[in-house]
Amino acid sequence: MFILLLIIPAMSQDLPPIIKYNTATYNAGNQNWMISQDSNSYLYFANNEGLVEFNGAAWTLYPTPNETIMRSVKVIGDKIYTGFYMDFGYWKRQQDGTLKYTSLTKKIRNKIIDDEQFWNIAQYDHWVIFQSLTQIFIYDCNTQQFNVISSSTGINKVFTVNNTILYQTFSSGLFEIENGKSRLVSNAPFFTNNKIVNIYSREDGLLIQTQYNGFYDFKGGAISKWITDADAVLQTSSIYSSQMLTNGSIALGTVSNGVYILSPNGSTQYHITQNRGLSNNTALSLFEDKDKNLWVGLDNGINCINMQSAVHNFVDDTGFLGTVYTSVLFKDMLYVGTNQGLFYKPYNTNTDFKFITGTKGQVWALYQYDGTLFCGHDYGTYIVNGNTATQIFSGIGTWKFEPHPTDKNLLLQGNYLGLSVLEKTPEGWKFRNRLAGFDNSARYFAISGTNEIYVSHEYKGIYRVKTDAGYTRALLTTKYKYPSKGRNAGLTKFGDDIYYAYKEGIFKLNPKTKKFEKQEQLSKIFSNDEYTSGKLVTDYSNKLWFFSKNYINYFSSGKLNSDLKHNIIPIPSSLTNSMLGFENITQITPSTYLIGTTDGYYTINIKDINFKKYNIHIATVTANEMNANAINYSITDEGGFNHSINNLAFSFAVPEYSKYVNTEFQYKLEGIQDNWSGWSSRLAANFKNLPSGSYVFKVRAKTGNSLSSNTAMYTFTIYKPWYATTFALMIYLILAIIAAYLINRAYKNYYHTQKEKLIEENNRLLEIKELENEQELMRFKNDQLQLEFENKNRELAVSTMNLIKKNELLSTIKDDLKKTSEGDKSFKSVITTINKNINEDDTWDMFKEAFNNADKDFLKKIKKIHPLLTPNDLRLCAYLRLNLSSKEIAPLLNISVRSVEIKRYRLRKKMDLQHELGLVEYILSI
Repeated sequence: MFILLLIIPAMSQDLPPIIKYNTATYNAGNQNWMISQDSNSYLYFANNEGLVEFNGAAWTLYPTPNETIMRSVKVIGDKIYTGFYMDFGYWKRQQDGTLKYTSLTKKIRNKIIDDEQFWNIAQYDHWVIFQSLTQIFIYDCNTQQFNVISSSTGINKVFTVNNTILYQTFSSGLFEIENGKSRLVSNAPFFTNNKIVNIYSREDGLLIQTQYNGFYDFKGGAISKWITDADAVLQTSSIYSSQMLTNGSIALGTVSNGVYILSPNGSTQYHITQNRGLSNNTALSLFEDKDKNLWVGLDNGINCINMQSAVHNFVDDTGFLGTVYTSVLFKDMLYVGTNQGLFYKPYNTNTDFKFITGTKGQVWALYQYDGTLFCGHDYGTYIVNGNTATQIFSGIGTWKFEPHPTDKNLLLQGNYLGLSVLEKTPEGWKFRNRLAGFDNSARYFAISGTNEIYVSHEYKGIYRVKTDAGYTRALLTTKYKYPSKGRNAGLTKFGDDIYYAYKEGIFKLNPKTKKFEKQEQLSKIFSNDEYTSGKLVTDYSNKLWFFSKNYINYFSSGKLNSDLKHNIIPIPSSLTNSMLGFENITQITPSTYLIGTTDGYYTINIKDINFKKYNIHIATVTANEMNANAINYSITDEGGFNHSINNLAFSFAVPEYSKYVNTEFQYKLEGIQDNWSGWSSRLAANFKNLPSGSYVFKVRAKTGNSLSSNTAMYTFTIYKPWYATTFALMIYLILAIIAAYLINRAYKNYYHTQKEKLIEENNRLLEIKELENEQELMRFKNDQLQLEFENKNRELAVSTMNLIKKNELLSTIKDDLKKTSEGDKSFKSVITTINKNINEDDTWDMFKEAFNNADKDFLKKIKKIHPLLTPNDLRLCAYLRLNLSSKEIAPLLNISVRSVEIKRYRLRKKMDLQHELGLVEYILSI
């Protein structure tokens, strides 16, 4: 019961931030036996499954070589020494960034006792000391030789303090190692009866930490008790590990009661247990890193306590307090309003929060005015006095309070259904009236001048309410179309100005135009997806606070002008468990602010906020071909990769271990991306299908407001493919010269051949030209012959016509003579003479000769084609060839026209002409 009473007050203590790492996070065993840190600030844990490395970004497990529990780890120089079952040695970083183990026990394997485990590693000058429960192995790093010290009674632990090496046996006392041999320091009952956890240097003597009996001073051979206010607790707790911190404080790790941190004078600063943020109540190991963070290796997990943080937490793991929506420091009492009600405790004490009776339910606001503390509650309005609360307004929930602009005895409050007025009377503050004519929820409102109120309704937008002089009713209500409503929007008065904020930016009311104007410079804060909430909070030191995705922001007025100065605290919303739209921050002291969370609150001392410049390291460089597994490459040497291995990935880390600090990275790849990328919390950069060439990868970090002190670089080259190398280019040049020679020769041959062909072709063209000329001459001669032929035909036709006319004339004369000279012999002789002159055969012979002269071989051709034609038929054909009509042919044949037609018909039959083919047409075509 006594222990419980001691623990309960500590439950209300504001504690430094604690970062929890569980086994799923670091992907190893649950127990962590020893912790160490290297020059790069990387941390190493001796874990049940092996050596665990943490670089601030990634955890890496190196399994114990013989698959046993790793019990000890110590970084000395560039080596990480470890001890485990039946073996010890060191790990050294390889060029690709990984660690490789080297055993030191090969030469002394016969000196290791069966089932021996090495629980501790210490350093003294150039010696490394490996300690088991029965032996101490002292390794000389210069000569690489061992000295072994054994104890038949068993060894508790080795300590290096004041340039001496001490160790305690379980029943023989305290010993010192000198010149490689043991020397008894003291075998007093204190040393044989108490298990020593640690030994520290103190005032020219030693401060000895025991497991159950607290601290003792050992000076000049005398032992005396060091009295602390934690002695009662320490005597009932089993101390398993301890660590003196840089500031002289001492951290104590217990078996089942968490971690105690004592000040240099022995008073209890913190008692951190599982129900106050620790992952486990058994602290197997403690270690203070270079940034003065306290690491706790637990029976189940790893925790980091940010001892130097400007942020302190109050975490309510029990759910008793609930979600904190508002807070205030009033008359040295800290009041917090939660979803469970109103709670209080004396400020800056470790006492527990107490519930104020009658305030069960949601508390929205705490507001101190004129020496009175008002509480806005889901049930109405309360006045708080010490540990009591008196309700003065009920029935409607109260959001907020604002003073009357001119009358200090009036106080306006925003309610679920509008606005109301509280009045200070001789009997105290009383509810006076509701503002008639305005019934919208007034979670945020601000008073501008006289009788003008601006109200922000999250789901409806902004209203301007004009009231009467007594604030009894609304005379005019105007709803703004711009700016529009917005999720988690907020409105407040800062100085003499009214500001409205939502996802589209920050707006300020123009008192002359009564319009809200966007503040472009201020609105940039919400760019890059930074907006989470427009909640605006004004403190009494004239700062305007609001929250974004990665920062807590506040504006302060400029000293030389009216411009607002933007300040940031780089604590992201993801780390604070704040309620979006219900963020709250209260100024407790001039530099301390309290921020409510879903599981309690945390405080920030803005004067103590500072950000160290950290080094950034490239942790790994991996590369691979397309669709192949990635391979680690050297991070120390300049890289060179085949052209097909052109997919590179870089991981980087900043060994920074603060809970409420967000580290962001920026990188570029010179040679393809010469501009810095945007700031991002991603811990890796990937580049795909890089072309051949030389590159320099650069990465830098920003921790809070501070850039990293260095820019990490990695130079590498993607080689050209074999067909694009210098040697290949020389081969290509030689081949090109040979090809040019061969092409030139081929062109010469070609042009020579073309020349010969051209000459030949020109000769042929000349021949063709000559032939054409000859043909032209022949055509000309043919034309002449044709002309002559036509002339002869015309002459023949004329002769034939003359002949026809002559015969016709002679026939006419003959007929006339026959009529007039019948029986007259003299006329008979004339008639005979006429008959001789019109003899058809003679006429035909003469015609035939002339026809053959004019149309040579026609009669032969047609006779050859139609051998059955008779001479009369040929004669008819000749006349038709001259294109004579039947009427013209009849006199020549001395027959009638009808007979000519019959002859023509018979001629067609003999020639077997088709019906559609004309006889004359056919004869002319031959």
